[in-house]
Amino acid sequence: MRGSSGQPAAGAELRLSGVTKRFGEFTAVDNLDLTVPQGSFFALLGPSGCGKTTTLRMVAGLEEPTEGLVLLGEQDITRLRPYKRPVNTVFQSYALFPHLNIAENVAFGLRRRGIKDVREQVAQMLALVELDGYDKRKPASLSGGQQQRVALARALINRPQVLLLDEPLGALDLKLRRQMQLELKRIQTEVGITFVHVTHDQEEAMTMADTIAVMNAGRVEQLGPPAQLYDRPATTFVANFLGQSNLVAAEVTGRSGDELLVEVHSRVLAVPLDRAAVHAGAVWVGVRPEKISLVQAGTAGGAAVGRHNVLPGGIVSDVSFVGVSTEYLVRMPWGQELTVFAQNTGDRSPFAAGDRVELQWGAAHTFLLDAEQDSRAGVQDVATGEPAPAGVGG
Repeated sequence: MRGSSGQPAAGAELRLSGVTKRFGEFTAVDNLDLTVPQGSFFALLGPSGCGKTTTLRMVAGLEEPTEGLVLLGEQDITRLRPYKRPVNTVFQSYALFPHLNIAENVAFGLRRRGIKDVREQVAQMLALVELDGYDKRKPASLSGGQQQRVALARALINRPQVLLLDEPLGALDLKLRRQMQLELKRIQTEVGITFVHVTHDQEEAMTMADTIAVMNAGRVEQLGPPAQLYDRPATTFVANFLGQSNLVAAEVTGRSGDELLVEVHSRVLAVPLDRAAVHAGAVWVGVRPEKISLVQAGTAGGAAVGRHNVLPGGIVSDVSFVGVSTEYLVRMPWGQELTVFAQNTGDRSPFAAGDRVELQWGAAHTFLLDAEQDSRAGVQDVATGEPAPAGVGG
């Protein structure tokens, strides 16, 4: 917690060194090296089965690594029992005691440690999570969001060095989940404790976390601030899992100053060198749907290296109004459908299915990835939320 000086509470960075966890023949976490800075809001993001929850459980002491070390500063906590670690966990299920009132639920950890006078600390925690005056109520009388706040207060009152959050908002409806995202970030900033948050929800991770580790098959695909991962994905998995991307097959043909030139079906596009994961050969040209502008066929002009990329010959194949934006699917001459998000500002008339269009976007928003990677990696099935079938088609 923050002291009278307003500085974060004493703590230490969390480090996982060469951590592996096997369940029989299955490797859930594979030689993981990870550093979580003290006082940060850190997210482990990935699909079901990627190893993120197993990683969290090893930090909590609920699973023991097959190999490797879990360190808190210089302290090796790999084999410590859960109750001996300066770590607390908040689960999706909240796990509140229904027979205890809110104040007694929050005080539970302090009571177990033999602390008798808990009123002031409980009052501080309830104020922190904005539940003043709820101390005498029972959990059943609270909403899901309020119960989540109680679970958070119960964990924070123990003053852990690290708070682990295992899909804590998964049981809430969309509007409440978004409210709680902002609340969790506010609380983390105020108390200064390291938060490690496990989620499969990309928006949730990007809204709250200072740093995101995108996990896939027991390994970290990419680690960094949300904006960096979104704007400069290092792999097709990250490009597809963290938001949506258009990936088009291309070939590097040359260089012009600080840009690479690539050919897409006889069309030359420009890509900044520092946004290219590979600099030669076959590549995927990537651009996010909201970076693209649609214009009427024949009005975009030629590609201007260093300013705009242009792909002509598109035909609008589908239009979906989604409130703040309209989603267009545009079929290109080579048969691939590209996605475009257009803000519904009212400044221009929308396109309709069958309209002939050209796609244009700033060259600075383009990225290049290795064509040996699966262009469908990280794509989630809309109906199931599970990874979509593999394939390398553009």
